[in-house]
Amino acid sequence: MTSTSPASAPHDRNTPSPAQPARRRHRRVPGRWLVVAAAALAAGTAVATQLPADARDARDARDATAPGYGQDDLSRDTEAIRALGITGVQARVTTGAGRDLVAASGVAEVGTDRPVPRNGYFRMASTGKALVATVILQLVDEGELALDDTVDRRLPGLVDGNGNDGRRITIRHLLQHTSGLHDDLPGFATPQEYDEHRYDTHTPREIVARAMRHRPDFAPGDGWGYSNTGYVLLDMIIEEVTGHPWHQEVEDRILRPLGMNHTYLPGGTPTLRRPHANAYEVYPSGERVDVTRVIVPDPGGYVSTTADVNRFFQALLGGELLPRARLAEMRDTVPVNEEMRVFWPDGRYGLGLVNRPLSCGGGYWSHEGGESGYITLNGATHDGSRTVTVSMSTALGDSLDNTLRQERAAGDLVDHALCDTPGTGRAT
Repeated sequence: MTSTSPASAPHDRNTPSPAQPARRRHRRVPGRWLVVAAAALAAGTAVATQLPADARDARDARDATAPGYGQDDLSRDTEAIRALGITGVQARVTTGAGRDLVAASGVAEVGTDRPVPRNGYFRMASTGKALVATVILQLVDEGELALDDTVDRRLPGLVDGNGNDGRRITIRHLLQHTSGLHDDLPGFATPQEYDEHRYDTHTPREIVARAMRHRPDFAPGDGWGYSNTGYVLLDMIIEEVTGHPWHQEVEDRILRPLGMNHTYLPGGTPTLRRPHANAYEVYPSGERVDVTRVIVPDPGGYVSTTADVNRFFQALLGGELLPRARLAEMRDTVPVNEEMRVFWPDGRYGLGLVNRPLSCGGGYWSHEGGESGYITLNGATHDGSRTVTVSMSTALGDSLDNTLRQERAAGDLVDHALCDTPGTGRAT
């Protein structure tokens, strides 16, 4: 989808319907994570510590041998994910001491022995929603917006028809997925659709117009349903308020100040910068397809790295991007719907942030994403002192069982890393 900015994507071009939380281009929620996916080949494991910083990471790995979650645990958990049939996995754990554990497993491309890059680029998909939500809350803090402003006040007449009413939907509803707006985003249900439509583009207004063809899923504030369309509207609101492209505001307010130099929007370019692992989808038919080349719609089209994603959550939860009062509003959550609870047991959604329980007690904050084969889970402790990101380059969409196994195995890695608990290396 073309937009005022370079193309983006994972956000969701294929956001999941209420019944499917995220998944590839057909997976757009947290990563249209469930629709289709890939079964991948198994390949050797490559565990490593970071490169230009190899010496430093090697030192960190040695220092991490104390009781708790260490390099060997991360390697085992990463390999357990790959063993499910994921082509490639990379993971990073960042602690308050500034020490990173890094591991990779599998291959970067089917049919080769090229290892997964430990600092590789991937499509971060719906994780980008947290960036957009942060900008919105900064504008609220500056007095440029109010969470109770209606969509119609900012974008008059855009949300209208078939029972949709922008006069009743607030910015808070959009941020929290309680607007009731139905998603009707373009996606690829079959390999043939991917071949035919992977370079299609759509403007934000076209995306909103598609949603207006449907009646709302529920009245504003009366339910919860993942809506990528809501975040397309938030992008448009940022532009209306600031007079700048929404992605420029993300760049100026978040990426540049935090030194997130490896996070970017590819625009109309269907490829990623190198190094990266190729991405694969396993469709319900069982066919595995390389879906790396694609143009994805804003605002989920950001490409990033595990280091940058960890840096963002560290800064956000650590109070670097929002004052305490605004961060508290961001963490004011509501329960997700029954369909999403299959993927996020006891999960709750705030304003662009997900809260999920930890096995060791308490909870963590995150926003996973999935787009065109790339699946990303992440998490941060309440104060951002410990963060973790795992990126997988295969989406297992051939069955709900396989999709859940992939989600749970990656979720286990996040849980072990944040609880600082040695992992078992067993996929559930």
